[in-house]
Amino acid sequence: MSAATMTAPRLKAAADEGRIGVRANLRHIGALVRRNALQIRQDPESMFDAVLMPIIFILLFTYVFGGAIAGKGHQHDYVQHLVPGMMAMMGMNIAMAVGTGVNEDFRKGVMDRFRTMPIARSSVLIAKIVVEIGRMLVATAILLGMGFLLGLEIKGSMLAFLASIVLSTVFGAALMWIFILLGLAMKTPQAVQGVAMLVLMPLQFGSSIFTPTTKMPGWLKGFTEVNPLSNLADAARALINGQGPVAHPTLITLGWAVAITAVTMPLAVAKFRKKT
Repeated sequence: MSAATMTAPRLKAAADEGRIGVRANLRHIGALVRRNALQIRQDPESMFDAVLMPIIFILLFTYVFGGAIAGKGHQHDYVQHLVPGMMAMMGMNIAMAVGTGVNEDFRKGVMDRFRTMPIARSSVLIAKIVVEIGRMLVATAILLGMGFLLGLEIKGSMLAFLASIVLSTVFGAALMWIFILLGLAMKTPQAVQGVAMLVLMPLQFGSSIFTPTTKMPGWLKGFTEVNPLSNLADAARALINGQGPVAHPTLITLGWAVAITAVTMPLAVAKFRKKT
């Protein structure tokens, strides 16, 4: 088979992509979302992280560290601090799965099928984002359900409570583009997970998610103040507990989300186009 024959499908797909309208693009995204959802249905174990991680972490931190941080017998107070912070953590951990999923699709040859299809390359990535947002909302719902069982109270308004969920989801969706880019750049899913954990651990534990920053040493406190997870945790905590500054951490979180998306999404799409 000649080189011209081999490259013909790719050139045709690229030419057709330029003629794809918004309605057709949305239809392609919907079809790909359905494909990814069916994969989850056929492989329920892929939901274990979204289902089990919130339960394990909230029980672990509440009963192992809650007494030490909030004082013996005051775990209820710690739940009010922990659960809103863990909403930020859920988004970041679920976002990591997008990168490994994209990497596996390339390794399994799934992306070879997309090369010959007249679809926008961005629709493949957007469909993954949509499905992972769904997984993120499932994880958040389980986290909040466990929080209510352990005594979490919504002290703010219901609208503010919903706003905290939306804010966490928006920031988590922005983080997904980082991990998609990482999944496209690394050679194996294990490499993606390894590098991701090197980023996740300092950001999660060097934040206000688990402990108040007032109890941290000065050098670490300075890091937590610029850590976007701290701002998200503080914003969600203020919205749910109905006290503390809301506008500043919320605006900072949204600013981070916009900046991350603006930088990493074009890079991820360009990298994806190059690989396909």
